[in-house]
Amino acid sequence: MPELPEMENYRRLLSENIINEPITQVVINREKSVNVPAAQFIQELTGLRAIFVERRGKFIIFHMNNGRRLLLHLMLGGLLYYGTDENRPSRSTQVEITFGQQTLYFIGLRLGYLHLLSAKEVDEILKPLGPELFDRRMSKERFIELLKGRRGALKSLLVNQHVIAGIGNCYADEIAFEAGILPAVKIQDLSEESVGKIYDAAIKVLPEALEHGGYMEAPFMEGDTLTGGYDDKCKVYDREGESCYRCGGVVNRVELTGRKAFFCPSCQHEQ
Repeated sequence: MPELPEMENYRRLLSENIINEPITQVVINREKSVNVPAAQFIQELTGLRAIFVERRGKFIIFHMNNGRRLLLHLMLGGLLYYGTDENRPSRSTQVEITFGQQTLYFIGLRLGYLHLLSAKEVDEILKPLGPELFDRRMSKERFIELLKGRRGALKSLLVNQHVIAGIGNCYADEIAFEAGILPAVKIQDLSEESVGKIYDAAIKVLPEALEHGGYMEAPFMEGDTLTGGYDDKCKVYDREGESCYRCGGVVNRVELTGRKAFFCPSCQHEQ
């Protein structure tokens, strides 16, 4: 599932390519991917322009010039492609929106969705999300305070969108590895110093992942060589049985509260 670096990468690319381009065509191939009847969705969007693209957690919000919003959540397997029918991936699309001469293809929205909403409705949906690690009001001290009194496994806490927005399976494991702490360790057993290490790890790992375009393998558009660049830079995620880059140990995989977790038992510890 796309996480903060992948969605922020998309936000930047969308901002560079679709802003103020008029919507000339809308195609709905799967009505369940939108929240209103297809005819209404098409009628309301045609002729509008996106004036701003925002990211909140794993969501992208398209701000339209009439005050309406498009709220996107890609969920598992979703991706975006911007271009023409000739060069897009040979996969089925659920929604297609043409901005000027180029089309934004929404692919793999079997669980994901693109909803047309008011600003107030979007605010209500996003209200339960926890703070962003890169919010200007966030600091190591606030992060430590945020986790104080919480209980449960470190990984479970990091992927809880009500606690911290934007982190999922991949980066929770990468952050735990960077901090040298096991993903299964109980957060209530960690010292403030160890929680501070987790914060330091997060603000190192996430920008690095974004700098390399996240781990999404499919390019956003023709000529895009950035998107997916972090896929082969993951230290532990999806590397079961491989050697640890840091200590040479073997990367393990376990099931942790219904999620797979990757870690190195040789150099990740309980504190």
